[in-house]
Amino acid sequence: MRISPSSSSSSPLSSIVARLRAAGCVFAEDEARLLAGSAAGPAELDAMVDRRAAGLPLEHVLGWADFCGLRVAVEPGVFVPRRRTEFLARQAIGLTTPGAVVVDLCCGAGPVGAAVAAAVPGIELHAADLDPAAVRCARRNLGPFGGRVHQGDLYDALPGGLRGRVGVLVANAPYVPTGEVGLLPPEAREHEPLVALDGGADGLDVLRRVAAGAPDWLAPGGHLLFETGERQAARIAAEVAGHGLEPCVVTSGELYATVVVARRRE
Repeated sequence: MRISPSSSSSSPLSSIVARLRAAGCVFAEDEARLLAGSAAGPAELDAMVDRRAAGLPLEHVLGWADFCGLRVAVEPGVFVPRRRTEFLARQAIGLTTPGAVVVDLCCGAGPVGAAVAAAVPGIELHAADLDPAAVRCARRNLGPFGGRVHQGDLYDALPGGLRGRVGVLVANAPYVPTGEVGLLPPEAREHEPLVALDGGADGLDVLRRVAAGAPDWLAPGGHLLFETGERQAARIAAEVAGHGLEPCVVTSGELYATVVVARRRE
């Protein structure tokens, strides 16, 4: 039995909103409705509100995140998909054709791969991540699309048979400089894996490795796409060009998102 969003016998919605506001939740009303709609009973609702008020990310409490209209399973300890990353997914969707080989590196729970697979039929989808919990979630989310998820470090995790065949290579790699990780909201730095946040001294360590390996894995005319910070975009685009790819930088003012799209020459 789900709890009515309007009230419950032990925790009226107004009381939940007050508890969440007191804990610093900016969107307390929206969160209260989501929690009430997800709880199987009053006791579970109270426990969920307690976890959220203690600082656990809402998505970890609910067990899912909304991404491009999909409900993506997210476990505690797994990187939570950001809304700005929907811009990366949309760029990838626009470059994917039916039957293409698509690879989602640093996939986390697999939201980008899932969004592409949901939008473009018949793709061959592979995803990879270092984190065992992320791989477990990604398998739940990508399995219904026939996606195969591999655990390991970037390209080392991929089947060798994909080399030179990838039409769209997406990497939602970490790009926060090490010195700025401590400035992230507590929800991120306390409840998400450091490996999914810390991009090294200038934030570009992992993206450099992605760029260096991409030409060997992309098919002629294939595309590499990744999210980065606005101030980092020109620098990493130049590195991408140094590996023989043709980069451009696209942005979304609405989502405050910056994406580098790079094409391998035919």
